[in-house]
Amino acid sequence: MHSIPAHPSASAAPSRPALSDREVEVLLAWLRAESKDEAARELFISPSTVSTHIIRIRAKYRAAGRPAKRKMSLFARAIQDGYTTLDEW
Repeated sequence: MHSIPAHPSASAAPSRPALSDREVEVLLAWLRAESKDEAARELFISPSTVSTHIIRIRAKYRAAGRPAKRKMSLFARAIQDGYTTLDEW
């Protein structure tokens, strides 16, 4: 039986950025929402504060070598890193 060699990056665990509890809360609210305005209303913060958190979260993922330029990419990262599960959606 032939084994398929593992992809070189498969053995190295991806770096998980250290998101604060508040960053995770804002990220998940924004992922659930139709807009940053809606997420802001849910969290009783301004839309610009939501934007600031999302910018910082994206920067942390970029620094970890796992950029997430789109909302769906951040959704995938949140699942990959255990901040949420598909069952919660």
